[in-house]
Amino acid sequence: MKILIVEDEKSLAELVADRLRKEKYTVDISFDGDEGLYNALMDVYDLILLDIMLPGVDGIEILKKIKKNNIKSKVIMITAKSQLNDKLLGFNEGAIDYISKPFHIDEVVARVNAQLRINKNIIEFGDLILDLETSDIINKNNGESINIINKEFQLLEYFMSNPNRILSKDLIYDKVWGLDNDLLSNNLEAYLSFIRKKLKLINSSVQIKSLRNLGYRMEYKDEGTK
Repeated sequence: MKILIVEDEKSLAELVADRLRKEKYTVDISFDGDEGLYNALMDVYDLILLDIMLPGVDGIEILKKIKKNNIKSKVIMITAKSQLNDKLLGFNEGAIDYISKPFHIDEVVARVNAQLRINKNIIEFGDLILDLETSDIINKNNGESINIINKEFQLLEYFMSNPNRILSKDLIYDKVWGLDNDLLSNNLEAYLSFIRKKLKLINSSVQIKSLRNLGYRMEYKDEGTK
């Protein structure tokens, strides 16, 4: 899952980002409101950690733009402003949670996990289970499993969170590798090849199909149906 941090205190933003990456999230950082707004409107993030007091566009204006453009990202406000009116303003504009500075890093992690992994440490599609804690993929029909790590894990998590949806290469690059990537097309194909081999090893009927000039789509072919 992918998170955007919009925070002008660089050391704080990098501290939070490093901790969230250890939780297996993919994290991008914007250090001002203008860049934060631009990145937020790309609609590639599952969650945005958003400061209110920012250089350029402020956090409340970013919230308004997110709401106006029907961006699906969840937003948690992180700010030194802790008065009730500030909180209510954030909630009214679409924020789902609010953390006041100073905070403990574990609180941020707990609130992010609560929003993105509420009582759910697995993702399921077809006969396939992805365990978000152990990084194991399991065929629930036969119990066979194999471990999947790093970019393979992130790619499979993204596909399983968007089954039957056509995902373009650019969208996959932005979602899994981040906005500043120099990934070559054949590298993506290599990672997908590794995933396909592992799905075959556990005899899963889940497939990642290549669609010419469009991208890729995860599908499930139930062998028990015609």
